Amino acid sequence: MKRVEALSVGQIIEQALQESHLTDTFREQQACYLWGEVVGPGVNRYTTRRYVSRGELHVYLSSAPLKNELGFMRSRIVDDINARVGSNVITSLIIH
Repeated sequence: MKRVEALSVGQIIEQALQESHLTDTFREQQACYLWGEVVGPGVNRYTTRRYVSRGELHVYLSSAPLKNELGFMRSRIVDDINARVGSNVITSLIIH
């Protein structure tokens, strides 16, 4: 029996995602999860729903003034999320 190098759990998961062509979907879901970390707990408290569709992160907020404030910071938020994910998964942020 031939011995091979041991793989870490992260490497095994990454390999399985690549073989099943789910890497992009995984990164999109990771971007949704990172929303709360990027904007902080104060903003995340007003977030009611978020999802990714065709590279656009849709975020529903319950505060109109907060929607306006985040509208000015869209590009920075998208850049922060993409930097944390490790690839350009999100192309734009749509705030509802």
